Amino acid sequence: MTEPAAPLLEVVELAKSFGGAQALAGVTFDVAPGEVHGLLGANGSGKSTLIKILAGYHTPDGGSVAVRGEDVALPLAPGLPRALGLNFVHQDLGLVPSLSVLENFLVDRIATSRRRWSMSWRRERTMMREILARYDLDLDPRMPVGDLRPVDRALLAVVRALDGPGTELRAAHRLVVLDEPTVFLPREEVTRLFQLVRRVADSGSSVLFVSHDLDEVREITDRVTVLRSGRVALTGTTSRLSEDELVEAIVGARVNTAVSYRRPDPAAADHVLRVTGLAAGLVADIDFTARPGEIIGLTGLLGSGYEDVVRAVAGAIDATAGRLRLGEETIELSSWTPRRATAHGVVLVPADRLREGAIADLPVTDNVTMPDLAEYMHGGLLRRGLMTDRARELADTYDVRPRDPRLLFGELSGGNQQKVVLAKWLQHPPQVLLLHEPTQGVDIGARQQIFATVRAAAAGRVVLCASSDHDQLAALCDRVLILRRGRIAAQISGDELTKSRITEECLRGGRERTPS
Repeated sequence: MTEPAAPLLEVVELAKSFGGAQALAGVTFDVAPGEVHGLLGANGSGKSTLIKILAGYHTPDGGSVAVRGEDVALPLAPGLPRALGLNFVHQDLGLVPSLSVLENFLVDRIATSRRRWSMSWRRERTMMREILARYDLDLDPRMPVGDLRPVDRALLAVVRALDGPGTELRAAHRLVVLDEPTVFLPREEVTRLFQLVRRVADSGSSVLFVSHDLDEVREITDRVTVLRSGRVALTGTTSRLSEDELVEAIVGARVNTAVSYRRPDPAAADHVLRVTGLAAGLVADIDFTARPGEIIGLTGLLGSGYEDVVRAVAGAIDATAGRLRLGEETIELSSWTPRRATAHGVVLVPADRLREGAIADLPVTDNVTMPDLAEYMHGGLLRRGLMTDRARELADTYDVRPRDPRLLFGELSGGNQQKVVLAKWLQHPPQVLLLHEPTQGVDIGARQQIFATVRAAAAGRVVLCASSDHDQLAALCDRVLILRRGRIAAQISGDELTKSRITEECLRGGRERTPS
């Protein structure tokens, strides 16, 4: 009787903590040769920490890793993961848009080889075409990667991980880790990627497929491991597990079946904001309304487009279709701009406050008074004394610390930076306040202050909050809209508005809810 092959990858009791917070607590699982193994878990479950240990980026606190039955020393030294046959394709793919397909494929060799100037590019292009043909890909080695379709970039990254320089191990000795490779791909292109993944597994290589998307995991994987709070909550054969069992393992509790999203009633009154037919970025045909005093959350899996809604309503990204009704005025969103939005009292507090919300190298005074700069002009000169006095008043009102408005914005903590950005826009309360990840990089104390500020700002106005933080949405919002593949799939409100319910609705995939 033939002995079963040793797992290509075996992880035993892996542990890792950061400053007392346990990211991994005794994680054990294995990946068999030729297997597509799914790795599931909510945000903060430990998936990223596990992958970074396998890549040699983190040193574990305990546990072991074996490759093809042989224990390897931890932490893995630079270059050792690839030598062992462990290759990684991350969300950003690690490609350089300005370089060609071939240059991206050979980038490691070009960067490290002393003989790169004597390289025969004709021979390398021939080799590149042969490799691409093995995976049934028709790409021009000379084409800039920036000109490729998103799916072709993802396919190139996978092929490079498997057959690029330094990957000379035979197929049965290789494992490729695909970390959320489909988040920015439309469904028809996901199918192409999955065809390649299955071809890779059929060749004898193994795939660790990391995802939030239950439908994709159930479609492409042979087995699945679910992490929750740094521990293994479930490992099993994918085909034998129902969607409800996977959701329960991820969330930690069985949640009631979903409610459907109801399109807004056109006759409903007292709406401050109405959006109809919005198409922008990753979203299409978005309809919703908001009444005075409402805080509405928008969320979904990465790539669902929930953040594009607030950015389009702010004019920060171009809309191709849709209308915005503010009070009695209707505006075509295709002609909407940030300047027009601000003039109409629609303001955005962006997630990246250092690049999009403020100027890090200017003092707090300049940042917080920027919307009213004309008011401080006299005889062609800025009245900086008045600006500083106003900045001190706002620092007191919004509890910005330190109180010195002469400090550079970039020198403040994340929480105090966010208070400055909020003060900048809320000193003249807008009609619509748009928030994108409003407590990202903010400590717990400042987080509660920001919640209180947002609730106060919502009085008589509308707040839209796009966030991946389900705790935050449950604590802050009156209702939450769940987006799925660019459309609103569900709405949660009332007693059902909990972190676990939001997470469950985000994870529930494929069956797109029919609006009623």
